[in-house]
Amino acid sequence: MTHTAIVRDTYRLTPRVRGFRLQVPGHTFEYEPGQHTTIHFEAGGEGVVRPYTPTNLPGTDQLTLAIKRYEDGLASSYMHTRDRGDEVTIGPVDGDLTLADPDRDIALLASGTGITPLVAILRQYLQVGTGNAHLIFGEKRAESIILRGLLNDLAAANPNLTVTYTLSDPGWDWLDSVGYVQEHLEDRFDAFAERDFYVCGVPPMVVETTDRLRELGAPEARIHSEGWESGAVEG
Repeated sequence: MTHTAIVRDTYRLTPRVRGFRLQVPGHTFEYEPGQHTTIHFEAGGEGVVRPYTPTNLPGTDQLTLAIKRYEDGLASSYMHTRDRGDEVTIGPVDGDLTLADPDRDIALLASGTGITPLVAILRQYLQVGTGNAHLIFGEKRAESIILRGLLNDLAAANPNLTVTYTLSDPGWDWLDSVGYVQEHLEDRFDAFAERDFYVCGVPPMVVETTDRLRELGAPEARIHSEGWESGAVEG
């Protein structure tokens, strides 16, 4: 079942990422944080469906999305031309990447727009979790870090949350971590068999990170991702 959503607001998050606040009046979204909706539209006479993950928590008639524009991306180009008051067709919210156990420490490992499901899971954990959370967010440059203000606010308000940014091409003025997410696992974590790891980002990053977690002793049951990334890399 699809819904007609109204674009209530759209705003710039980074040079290539826009935020969208969508509303379906009279409908209440009930889902597990980390799950995704879909955008439906037509291009060239054919139907197009693309998944995007809400960054807000459920229980209201609205969803917030962060969508990066790609030069050859049909859906991202379509969404980046939407404006306030426009209508878009969205699908139900579902998916497999959700919080497994609020009573275990968690590590959230993200790159790019892979932060979107993880920030939703993080928001839920900060409400119901009983342990500590550590987010490592990798990007190329500082100006590309999505939702940085929100993440900094969450870290400042929650002493059980640590946020680490790491940049692969930082430039001269960056004083924090440098390199890729998967390169910082050993220096940021121990007890790999105890905490839960949530991984989301471009497929090569997810595959390399999950492989490294296994090498470091994280059990398969403690590693959570969408699950399709290996096939995407091999294909």
